[in-house]
Amino acid sequence: MAEHRGKRLKVGEAATQGDLPGLAFLKQGAEARVYKTTFMGRACIVKERFPKKYRHPQLDAKLTKQRLNQETRQINKCKLVGIPTPNIYHVDVPAGRIYLEFLEGTTLREFIIAKGVAASECMAIMKEIGVMLATIHSKDMVHGDLTTSNLMVREGTSQVVLIDFGLSVNTRNPEDKAVDLYVLERAFASTHPRSEPLFAAIMESYAASGRDQPQAQAVLKKLEEVRARGRKRTMLG
Repeated sequence: MAEHRGKRLKVGEAATQGDLPGLAFLKQGAEARVYKTTFMGRACIVKERFPKKYRHPQLDAKLTKQRLNQETRQINKCKLVGIPTPNIYHVDVPAGRIYLEFLEGTTLREFIIAKGVAASECMAIMKEIGVMLATIHSKDMVHGDLTTSNLMVREGTSQVVLIDFGLSVNTRNPEDKAVDLYVLERAFASTHPRSEPLFAAIMESYAASGRDQPQAQAVLKKLEEVRARGRKRTMLG
């Protein structure tokens, strides 16, 4: 695999690999590095799951394959139910890479900071997010890492695109879906001061979209339990 994998790169730094020249490093998470490059003449994102040295190589390769396949399936499943997600250009399982459409736009986090939490544009987008989350939960999909950095706003539009399905799972468990919402609520609270009305708009839209769905009501009930446990942990330190 690539020689640069053991090196901590800076944002924008060139990272040359024999089979992928001209990479520009964007960010690194616990599971993968993200680069910008081109694929068949189109700007694209390469998400590369790097080897974990603490795991046996065969187990690591097996887990990487499973997670790549899961991420690909979840993105495609979202598209089938009308949820905007990046287009997939190519999946290279042996290299642990998925090639995705490069989205012109900003993260929701940047959008809110630029517009302000009281902006009407933000409130409209929150309602769209509520419908989006109710839809994926109704199809038994849980994103697993809902933050305002994993929602994009396409440039020149108000369309929200859901990204980064690396931790997504399929589950019917209402508590898993409630945790999905709680993670997003905590992201708003920690990143966007005085943003309570924004998250409230998401929940209002979520509840309205799932009004006739028993599973959505079960999720909202579980969310209260998850919040209570979260408050208890905070008080106990």
